[in-house]
Amino acid sequence: MSASSSKPGSCSDEAPQPTRRTALLGMAALSLTGLAACTRSLELPELQLDDVTTGSIRPKISVDRQVTSPDLMYAAFTDEGFALPAIPYDKVEPKYRRQIVVDPTGEAPGTIVVRLQERFLYLVQPGGDAIRYGVGIGRDGFRWSGRANIQYGKKWPTWTPPPEMIARKPELVKWRGGQPGGLDNPLGARALYIFQNGQDTGYRVHGSPEWWTIGQAMSSGCVRLINQDIIDLYNRVNGKTPILVA
Repeated sequence: MSASSSKPGSCSDEAPQPTRRTALLGMAALSLTGLAACTRSLELPELQLDDVTTGSIRPKISVDRQVTSPDLMYAAFTDEGFALPAIPYDKVEPKYRRQIVVDPTGEAPGTIVVRLQERFLYLVQPGGDAIRYGVGIGRDGFRWSGRANIQYGKKWPTWTPPPEMIARKPELVKWRGGQPGGLDNPLGARALYIFQNGQDTGYRVHGSPEWWTIGQAMSSGCVRLINQDIIDLYNRVNGKTPILVA
């Protein structure tokens, strides 16, 4: 009897050796069975995917090298020979500090928009942003509103109180001929002159040494900014800039 034979009715010591074809067919069957089992185990409920495209997501707020940390924006520095003191910005509400925001005005880039109730001035930027500054505004009965243009600007301007102001505050008579520009001048470091239909409205967007009045309604009708902020705004305004005060 050969080594591969066995007695009838007895069990062989070794299982019969499969042929190569049988082995390949068996492996294929096992693979299919395993795949089916895996497929059944990975069955998931239908996913509810958001079909909003990334094109509708707005990019980040733009970056501007002049809009940075408050300790840099409101630091002391010398301008046109005048030593501007540092602003104690921690005493100014954070919302009134210079910053870049998403433009809420819908106005064309380059437009100045003053929102009196919010106490904000916006300089609209290309791309949907705006640079926002905190402002002080006029008291009730002294405010001006409307569409106009910034006709021109001046550095360290002379301030001349109008006759009606001198009538209310006789001590100002000494400045009837004009108070020279300086650190104590009510117009501050810069002034932007508002004209409507070619006529001077008498109202200004200007700086102020009284930084603590930002966010307040205390002026005689003009829009006032921290001196460091009006210098920044002045440097960004070119030519006859449209302005909306509302």
